[in-house]
Amino acid sequence: MRILSILPFQTVNTLTSVCPQIGLNITQICLAKECSEDEIVEELLKLNEDPRVHGVYLHLPPASLTSRVLNTLKPEKDVNGISDLNMGRLVRGDLSKGFVPPVASAVLDLLENHGEFQRMEISLIGRRWLQEQQYRPWQLRSLKLQPLTPVPSDIEISRAQTPKPVDQLAEEIGLLPEELEAYGRSKAKVRLSLLDRLHAQPDGKYVLVAGITPTPLGEGKSTVTIGLVQALSAHLKLNSFACLRQPSQGPTFGVKGGAAGGGYAQVIPMEEFNLHLTGDIHAITAANNLVAAAIDARMLHEATQSDKALFSRLVPSVNGVRRFSPIQISRLNRLGINKTDPASLTPEEISTFVRLDLDPSKITWQRVLDTNDRFLRKITVGQASTEKGQIRETGFDIAVASEIMAILALADSLEDMKNRLARMVVGTSRSGEPVTAEDLGVSGALAVLMKDAIKPTLMQTLEGTPVFVHAGPFANIAHGNSSVLADKLALKLVGRDGFVVTEAGFGADIGMEKFFNIKCRASGLRPNVVVLVATVRALKMHGGGPNVSAGAPLPREYIDENLSLVAGGCHSNLRKQIQIAHLFGVPVVVALNVFRTDTQAEIDLVCQLAKECGASDAVPCHHWAQGGRGSLELAQAVNEAASRPSNFQFLYNKEMPIVEKIRTIAKKVYGADDIKLSPEAEAKIDYYSQQGYGSLPICMAKTHLSLSHMPDKKGAPTGFVLPIRDVRASIGAGFVYPLVGTMSTMPGLPTRPCFYDIDLDPVTEEITGLF
Repeated sequence: MRILSILPFQTVNTLTSVCPQIGLNITQICLAKECSEDEIVEELLKLNEDPRVHGVYLHLPPASLTSRVLNTLKPEKDVNGISDLNMGRLVRGDLSKGFVPPVASAVLDLLENHGEFQRMEISLIGRRWLQEQQYRPWQLRSLKLQPLTPVPSDIEISRAQTPKPVDQLAEEIGLLPEELEAYGRSKAKVRLSLLDRLHAQPDGKYVLVAGITPTPLGEGKSTVTIGLVQALSAHLKLNSFACLRQPSQGPTFGVKGGAAGGGYAQVIPMEEFNLHLTGDIHAITAANNLVAAAIDARMLHEATQSDKALFSRLVPSVNGVRRFSPIQISRLNRLGINKTDPASLTPEEISTFVRLDLDPSKITWQRVLDTNDRFLRKITVGQASTEKGQIRETGFDIAVASEIMAILALADSLEDMKNRLARMVVGTSRSGEPVTAEDLGVSGALAVLMKDAIKPTLMQTLEGTPVFVHAGPFANIAHGNSSVLADKLALKLVGRDGFVVTEAGFGADIGMEKFFNIKCRASGLRPNVVVLVATVRALKMHGGGPNVSAGAPLPREYIDENLSLVAGGCHSNLRKQIQIAHLFGVPVVVALNVFRTDTQAEIDLVCQLAKECGASDAVPCHHWAQGGRGSLELAQAVNEAASRPSNFQFLYNKEMPIVEKIRTIAKKVYGADDIKLSPEAEAKIDYYSQQGYGSLPICMAKTHLSLSHMPDKKGAPTGFVLPIRDVRASIGAGFVYPLVGTMSTMPGLPTRPCFYDIDLDPVTEEITGLF
């Protein structure tokens, strides 16, 4: 609690002496006697926005307690209950919100019990503060759906529903006002202080949504995730949270389109979800490219300046004094130079300090852009005359494949993120030593660029149930999971009996495997159930059906009933993906995402064969056409499966050699006979092992269109050797990632991208064609 005072009232002395006895932390802020109303208001605004301040007690002369001052103080922080809003509530007898003025309450208790007035007043303040910190039961008001037939477009459905104001949603799920940072009316960042407030609250149940190997059109994991939480919260009245990845502009304007779900199972407003959101990917792009700029600038300056000139510029004289910045002192310490006075360094120490001596051929850091652009896969930089011959080849990755995205997804605090950013290895010196972002002096600036991006974004489904959107997609070229922090915040908010449903990218062989082996290791969280999404369309493809291409009409096999193709897909790909989940000891519920062309016989066959293949249950889902009501059977199956004990285990011990970890994934998950390393991959593995990175988990970069490395090989291929073309290391994120075959980390645009259909009405500002 903070006491804002001008005069040293006796009550202040009593407060500061009594409060520590009941566990309250008190700070007195003394203002000058001649301070103005503006200065008081300015101080109050700071206290309003400080999440560490839970109450403010005003000790000001009556002349300073103006209406403007009283109404500036947030009612929920008004300890003495003297703001107009709180006084009005007291007069009206509405004591359900805000603080009841402690003085008034103490007087009533004093008259009743003849106790000590001031100690009683402090006790009341303390009790109210403690109550504020406790878990708050949900009072969720679901939004009604009126599904239409035929089902309108996604954007029409989204616009037909009016989302609740985000501050109302936050209040319904137990968030405090100071834990919310609104971005407009419908979305808000949630502060990480929530984890401290609810640290003693038991976690809810943890559900992962994965899928079978998809067609290029996608099979609806996000739609199933949203339909499931709508069913759990809006219909079964069980607290539930969806944790989704933020869409990349790559697929949004490329092939796949939006990623907000679909039909009557969507995140709304879907335009805001798919476009920019709260700017996290832009922050990642800016941070990533700042590192790239720092690398090339440092190489240029080292190549064109003497040690003395470099030192004088890196440690400039300000008013005749040279001082190391904190990040430079960290570098000196890592070099074994335990000095803090720049004047005390020897010429040899100065040379060691100023020269990173990056080997241009061994720089591993690339620039990023959140657009599919194949012509940036390989570029040449340094061709301008001002760059003095510093020409080298480099390239671009898509922004969501940046190591900084992986760090955002795996960090569990702002401090952890800052430390991971500092550890990022950007290249190797000519002497063979790794060079980090901290060596470049840029890691503190990266943390500044990412300080807001680390907070998950709160949104809602069509039925008004909460959603966290955080971190990025692309489980084929990245680890493809939503963030650890979003999941942890949600697990506290739903309560012991609630559910957090989080999503992994692409098939279980990629996103789910990385979820278990990378994300679960980093977070310490353990899932209760895997929901494996399948479609009749994808099963027919894996059963021997013709190729499916984005933008091309579906062949007749996918429209007409064909039980033999369905059975073939179940016995191959579906069975294998269930087996992969069982490798980790987690029960599987198969969710059949039903399309309009599916026949009842096909639906029944999939559910029957899925259970024969080892699923604990398999149910058809109609959320696309019906919303949460269409996923009730899935919600009940998940609830039942989550009540059973699971026996979670990792696929490999992280202390295994890098090669053996890669081989284990290739053989046990993909079904390969063995792996084949290129000479470059072998050399990289040897180097990473020598540098002490051998105990990191593995993040395979592999096509999502097949269990193998060959996109055209459907079903469950066997008898192949998995080629490892190259191996990279994301030391800050904490994994080694092999590149399988010709896998690219920068997708390209198709002949007819989605952007052909996207347009804006300049009068109404309505977006068309997004999905």
